Amino acid sequence: MAIKDWLRDATKQLDEAGIGTARLDALVLLEDVLNKDRAHLLAHPETKLTVEQQKVLKNLVERRAKHEPLAYIREKTEFYGREFTLNHDVLEPRPESETMIDLLKKLKLPAKPVIADIGTGSGAIAITAKLEIPTANVFATDIDENCLVLTRQNAKKYETKMTILHGNLLEPLKKPVDVILANLPYVPDHYQINQAALQEPRIAIFGGEDGLELYRQLFKQLKTGKYGKPVVFTESLPFQHQDLAKIASQAGYQQTQEDDFIQVFFKSVTTQQP
Repeated sequence: MAIKDWLRDATKQLDEAGIGTARLDALVLLEDVLNKDRAHLLAHPETKLTVEQQKVLKNLVERRAKHEPLAYIREKTEFYGREFTLNHDVLEPRPESETMIDLLKKLKLPAKPVIADIGTGSGAIAITAKLEIPTANVFATDIDENCLVLTRQNAKKYETKMTILHGNLLEPLKKPVDVILANLPYVPDHYQINQAALQEPRIAIFGGEDGLELYRQLFKQLKTGKYGKPVVFTESLPFQHQDLAKIASQAGYQQTQEDDFIQVFFKSVTTQQP
């Protein structure tokens, strides 16, 4: 079978399965299996696929037709221009989360800031923070050891020196930090998500009745003062932002910035009356 014929059939199969990016996804899978870039493939449509290549591609297309996320099929994804290894233990990093890094880089930071990525998952945010701010001392925490295995793998790939800790939210941290990056599970338990997201780990997606339960825990931990007065970056659905700001205010934090899914909170400065 020639590339053009396979591409036609695969696109049709994915399109009929309700995949909105059918042709693009087929091309991506073809690139991976043939180890050729898209321009080369499209310039040589008559190239014949071997029987083994067709067999591998058939399996991959069938998985995608069942709405398995492309990143899981490929076992990799891109975040902030870098490639990260991925598996079913972690949530695929979202483009929305890149805004968190953009805002972090604009923040006035100490010469050697201490940054903690809470609920790190694949480690994409923590590793990116370290690579973008090389002088930072970065910590990454997660309650799931399986996630941390992948975090270590991705950190090793980029030769990133950072501290990876197992535990619930801030609890593994033993000293105050300057910045907290918290992309915690925030989808309400009964919120309807698409078929692809349904194949991601529920623990990394859903955050209780209103989606904000883990953020309540986070700001409750911050209220103790054990972790200093860090700037806190959060990610949640825009319609949750008002409620999340109220949760933060109860711990003495006020929102200073909002961009798409991301909110930035600073510790409120209170003036004591004489």
